[in-house]
Parts: sequence; structure tokens; C-alpha cells
Amino acid sequence: MFRNVFLKSMYDARRGLIGWSIAIVALVLLESALWPSVRDMPNLTELYQSFPEELRKFFDLDAMSTGAGFLNAELFTLMLPGLFLVYGIGHGARALAGEEERGTLELLLVTPVSGFRIVVDKALALALSIAVLGFALFVATTLGSLIFGLGISVPAAASGALAMTLLGVEYGVLALAAGALTGRRSAAIGIAAAAATAAYVVYAVGLILPRFESWQPYSPIHQAFNGGPLGAGLQLSYLWLLAGSAFLVAIALPALDGRDISTAHGG
Repeated sequence: MFRNVFLKSMYDARRGLIGWSIAIVALVLLESALWPSVRDMPNLTELYQSFPEELRKFFDLDAMSTGAGFLNAELFTLMLPGLFLVYGIGHGARALAGEEERGTLELLLVTPVSGFRIVVDKALALALSIAVLGFALFVATTLGSLIFGLGISVPAAASGALAMTLLGVEYGVLALAAGALTGRRSAAIGIAAAAATAAYVVYAVGLILPRFESWQPYSPIHQAFNGGPLGAGLQLSYLWLLAGSAFLVAIALPALDGRDISTAHGG
């Protein structure tokens, strides 16, 4: 039953994935349906230019005269990253720390499956689950563009979905690693959420205050948003997101080998 941890983890995640995918598709289609009304507003460019410069820069309002710019400002730099982070962090925290708190991780560790393999399979299941949400986002963006005339190409939709996926995976793996090291789901969520908040602050402050702009490349949020994210194409900064995820998995790999769960929780 426990020999294939990856398949078991995917099976356990199936219902949540269906619900989250439906929610993402509905959100994107509903937002896309607003585009014709926004596009046809008179003096749209002048309206955006009337906002304070800091606000225009933060939400990239000058680009909202295009379909891609509209979805970037409305979804891809605020709501969608939040959804992918919530799912990734929650899933990552449950993957190992949640199992340990429920007492099921101990059952895994007494099987022939190594702690190394458990971490790898859990991380792969986490990444694939978030990729499923990314695919749902790609399909929804493509359909929304076709139905409501946003003019977003298939590669542009793919780049936006990829950015959200990589962002969710990195912070999901951070929660998984924190959970593997601490054995506490609340600690895993807190560490990953604090890191994501700090990264967003670095990104936002860099947009508003030019003297902090040089800090932005160190923020995974900036690495995901750089150039878009919708329509950005394949950014070199995505490699940093991949490298960060791989590094965090490497940190978590030895955490379960030789772990005495019953002793760690007071028997």
C-alpha cells in the first residue's frame, strides 16, 4: 500500500485538485469576461495616467490597455500568485509534517521505503499537483482569450502558467522541507508564509522606491513576475526558481533517515 508514495500522494490529492482547478478556471473566465467592457471604455489611457505614478508602476497600469496587461494587473500579479502560494504551502506542510502529526509517517518509515525516497516522492507529487493547477490556468487563459478577445497567444498563456507553477512549487517545497525538519505543520506553514511575505515586500518596495530596486532579483516573487508574467516568455529568472526548489529538496532529503518519530513526539 505504501510502497509507491508518489501515487498514493497523488491519489490523496485528487479531490482537492479538482476543486482548485475548477476555481482557477472560473476565476480566469470571469475576469476575462470583463475585458470587453474595460477595452471599450472611452479615454482609458488617460484614466490610467491620472493615477499616482507609484500606483501605476506597482500594478503596471500603463499596460492595462492590452488583454495581457489587463490580466497581469488583475490576476497574475496578485490573486493567482496568492492562490498558488496558498495551495503549495498548504500541500507542502501536509506532505510530511501533516503525516507525522497524524501518525501515518511512522507507518511509512517502518516499511522498506527509505526516508530519502519518501521525501523525493512527496516533492514530486507536490510539484505535479501544482503543475495540474498550472495546466488548468493555461487552458482557462487560452479559452478566455479566444472567447472574449483578449489577444493572448498560446505561448504567452503558457509563460504565465509556468511562472505561477514555479512560484507555487518553490514555496510548497519550502513548506515541505520545513515540515520535514521540524515535524510541525504549523511551523512549516509559518516559515513558508513568512518567506513569501518577505519576498513580496522586497518586490513591492523595489517597484516604489528606486534605491531598493537592486534587491528585487533576490526575490522569488520578482523572479516569477519578471517581464510579465503573462506574455514574458521563458525568463532566465525561472532557473532561479527551479534551483531554489531543488536546493530545498536537497535540504529535506536526509531529514527522515534514522528519524525516530515516536521518540520525537514523546513516545
